[in-house]
Amino acid sequence: MSIFNSMNASASGLTAQRLRMDTASSNMANADSTRATVNENGEWEPYRRKMVEFQPKDQSFSSFLEKAQAGSSSTGENGVKATEILDDEEPFKQAYNPNHPDANEEGYVQMPNVDPLKETVDMMSATRSYEANVTSMNASKGMLMKALEIGK
Repeated sequence: MSIFNSMNASASGLTAQRLRMDTASSNMANADSTRATVNENGEWEPYRRKMVEFQPKDQSFSSFLEKAQAGSSSTGENGVKATEILDDEEPFKQAYNPNHPDANEEGYVQMPNVDPLKETVDMMSATRSYEANVTSMNASKGMLMKALEIGK
């Protein structure tokens, strides 16, 4: 077992949470974008909210348990990884604005499915997780420094 496993796990968490913060920022920046992508019919669509999907770097808890029971010191890679960035399939919002250039015949405009409150909460959660990983990394660094002092 490497003495750096805990730091590697924290580093992967930092990277993952940074991607989550970037995605939430992108969602907020495009909360009013009515022409973001072209659909299969060649028509403009509003921006669609993005979400990050995470999974552990190693397969499962059972794989850790089996390796530990077998006495193997190699438990694989620790941490988390972002597997993909998904589009939120929630329907677009309808806003009445007959003067908007993208308004339909009834005067409604399709708006992005971004909820600023949801994005703010997601950003706060990602920030707290990022801070927790920094704290964990600093604790690991402190323990390694104490171990080096003992060796003097």
